[in-house]
Order: sequence, then structure tokens, then C-alpha cells
Amino acid sequence: MADTQQVDTEQAGARRGWAERWDAYEVNRAAGRIASFAKAHGGAEAQVAYLGERGARIVLVGEDGAWGDLVARTPERARKAVERSGITVHEEFDGEFAAKVATGRYEWSRMAGLQLGGPSNT
Repeated sequence: MADTQQVDTEQAGARRGWAERWDAYEVNRAAGRIASFAKAHGGAEAQVAYLGERGARIVLVGEDGAWGDLVARTPERARKAVERSGITVHEEFDGEFAAKVATGRYEWSRMAGLQLGGPSNT
């Protein structure tokens, strides 16, 4: 019985080590994508929004008004990625932060949908 317990402990440790490596991989990958976005748009700011079981959404707004987003599996990974990328993080997507987003014809027609002759929202 002692041998079985030892094997189980070793397997659990190996799985935990794999999970930690995967966590670091996802954080580093997201941080790299955030840094690339910031570089392409003259800098950037972010806000992390909790999505429930799906994880967390990282909303990025560039200095030029361009915006994008990423999804991380957990809010902790999202926060770590944003911190590692070195950009400013906002607690909320408030009016001042939202005002930095530049929207064009596509976004307005998409938001209005069929009312303005744009694509439907379905």
C-alpha cells in the first residue's frame, strides 16, 4: 500500500508541475500579444473583465484609439499577463477610458444593425 501512495504522490506532483508550466506559458503568451498590440498602437491601456467560468477578458485600447481583446482562462492569468506587459490597467471600463476608443463606420453600422442598413447582429 505504501508503494501505491508514493506513486500517487509522484503523479500528483508531476501534474501540478505541468499545470504550473502551462499557467506560465499562457501568461507569457498573452503578455507578448499585449505588448505587441501596445507597440503597434503607440502604447495601450487595459481593463480585465471577469467572464465567469470562461475566464477573463482583457480589453485593450491603444493610444491611437484602436481596440482589441484577449481571453484568458482565469482572471489571475489575465491580471498577471497585463502586469507582465507593463501597461496601465483600469479597474473599470469607465467613461474616460471608453472615450479613448475610436469607432468607425463599421462599428456604428454593426451596433445599429439593420436599422442603418448595416450587417445584422445575428
